[in-house]
Amino acid sequence: MEQLNDVWEYIKFLASELYGILNTPFAHLGSSAISVNFIIYLALSVFLLLFLAKKARQLLVNRILVKANINEGIRQSIGTIVRYVILILGLVIIFQSAGLDLSALGVVAGALGVGIGFGLQNITNNFISGIIILFERPIKIGDRVEVGESIGDVVKIAARATTIITNDNISIIIPNSEFISTKVINWSHNNRMVRFRFPVGVSYNEDPEKIKEILLKVASEHEGVLKSPAPSVIFIAYGDSSLDFELWVWTIKYTNRPTVLQSDLYFAIFRQFKEYGVEIPFPQQDLHIRSGLEKLKLPDHK
Repeated sequence: MEQLNDVWEYIKFLASELYGILNTPFAHLGSSAISVNFIIYLALSVFLLLFLAKKARQLLVNRILVKANINEGIRQSIGTIVRYVILILGLVIIFQSAGLDLSALGVVAGALGVGIGFGLQNITNNFISGIIILFERPIKIGDRVEVGESIGDVVKIAARATTIITNDNISIIIPNSEFISTKVINWSHNNRMVRFRFPVGVSYNEDPEKIKEILLKVASEHEGVLKSPAPSVIFIAYGDSSLDFELWVWTIKYTNRPTVLQSDLYFAIFRQFKEYGVEIPFPQQDLHIRSGLEKLKLPDHK
């Protein structure tokens, strides 16, 4: 029994010594003493904060806001904003509970601000642009956007960059500042219903009314073309070699696949033109020969 008491006392002694070592300051930040215990507390607290912020965002987006029938893009934006708010408030509470001298952090933040101003301008710009996107919502998850030569569906809006997926299933990471400082075409800003225009040319021998009837028939028979607004045919111009028309169609299903819709309609138009004997013109060029040209004089070789 005495041996057990000795072991217990020895364990308590080691624990006391270890606690003293871990709690011994090895540096100071302002009036705050920095120790191993202090660092462990901050690390565990920040890890727990990140975990709780992530879970809170998932709960809000996937459970609470879903029941309110809110659009997925709006849910994701609200969830991201709430996560940032939780992180900021949580860090303030952690620093205060740890007794950290925030005035000293102000000096550090000022020094970091100078570094950000010189070396991290792009990151800061993209982060602020991300916040602007979340609040103003020029784009949202699910939108069909065109930025420069990149076209795709928005699948993620993060603090620094936005991810879009192309029709070839390629992910393109675009810095958020691109959506603020450059021209962005949002094909589905209001909704995913868009109108496409497909040019069609026929011979001058054809009747425009007949062509209009054929094109409208083709459009009305395609399952991806909306009945309302109805498709229409526009007589564009008398071209150099053809009568030029445009078939205007509205669609929701093919917003992100206009080339597929174009291909389907052109195949159907070709079949109809062949069935009705409609002539598709070839480029024509006229060669005019002027008369009265002087005879060519060949040099006299002797």
